[in-house]
Parts: sequence; structure tokens; C-alpha cells
Amino acid sequence: MIAGVVLAAGASRRFADGRGVQKLVAPAAGKPVVCWTVERLLAAHIDEVVVVTGHERDAVRGALGTLRVRVVDNPQFSRGLGASLETGIAALPAAVTGAIIALGDQPTVSTAVIDLLIDAWHERRMPIVAPLYRGVRGNPVLFGASLFPELRAVGGDHGARDIIARSPERVTLVDVDADMPLDVDDRASLDAVARLLGARV
Repeated sequence: MIAGVVLAAGASRRFADGRGVQKLVAPAAGKPVVCWTVERLLAAHIDEVVVVTGHERDAVRGALGTLRVRVVDNPQFSRGLGASLETGIAALPAAVTGAIIALGDQPTVSTAVIDLLIDAWHERRMPIVAPLYRGVRGNPVLFGASLFPELRAVGGDHGARDIIARSPERVTLVDVDADMPLDVDDRASLDAVARLLGARV
């Protein structure tokens, strides 16, 4: 059983919208940023998707509408990505054998890339599978259940990068012939993402 965990709890401090809009619910090519991310996971070979909310959680939950996801709240979101990882992993059913950790503000990640990671995990049975976008490691990343205790223990705002970096022998890298997915960090990057998504629709 493979699950998806979408980290969507951040405070969006760098997103200077000027209108008080949370970046994850800001519209991009006709739908909220976070919906693009979640829909990519739902279309992949994934059994369950968990979305971790925090900052303006009601707005994010509302933006998700009727999408078939389970939403869990991280009241400690101000502690950084580590607290959201802990919340998301803790919410997974015991039957889950692997989890794709995705960032809610990376809506241009494709379903094809997610399925590539899952296929590589099944084939190679390595604890960590990550995409290599034209030579640069990126997100999302698949972690086997054996690493869930380590993910729950991650602190601060580094996410799971330290787990990947300290044990390269546990990592399988999957080559992806595409540019690194864009993060939505500010108005300019939101506009760039919207153009890219609009061109794909």
C-alpha cells in the first residue's frame, strides 16, 4: 500500500500577495495551487492521500473541495516542515508500506514522475527513491515504511533532506528528462507556474 503525504501547512511568509491570499489556495490556471498537487497524486498509483494543513487550514481544506483525500491538521506548523512530516506519517494506516512525500507548493510535478518513483521502488526495493531532474535531485520523494520512525523524528525546517544526504547508499535516483518543478514562493513564481500549467491543460 502506497500513500501520498502532501505538506500544505506552511505560513507562506515569502508570498507577498498584497491581498492576504494564502499561496496554496491562490489560483493558477483555473484552480488552487494545492489542488494541482493533490490531483497529480490522486491520478497516480497511490492508495491514499493525506494532506497536512496548518496555516489557514480552513482555507486550504475548503480549496480541496470534494477531492478524495484525508486532511490532518498540524497545530505545530510554525516549527517547520519537520512537524508536518511527523503529523503526516503518524496519520498513515499501519498497512502503508511506502509514502510519497510531496510539497503542496509544487503543482507542476507530473503524475508520470510519481509513477516512475513507485515503479522504481517496487523494482529495486531501496528505502528511498528520488527523482533526478536533468542531474539535480528534487521532489517528491518516496520513503519505505522502515524509514517512517526517522521521518517522524525530523526536526526544524529541513524536511527529509538530512535523511537522504546522510545515507546515499539507501537512495535510488530516477532520471527524469524534465526541468526541476517550480515552487510557488512569490507572485512571480505563481505567474510562471500558471503559464506552465495553462500550457499543459
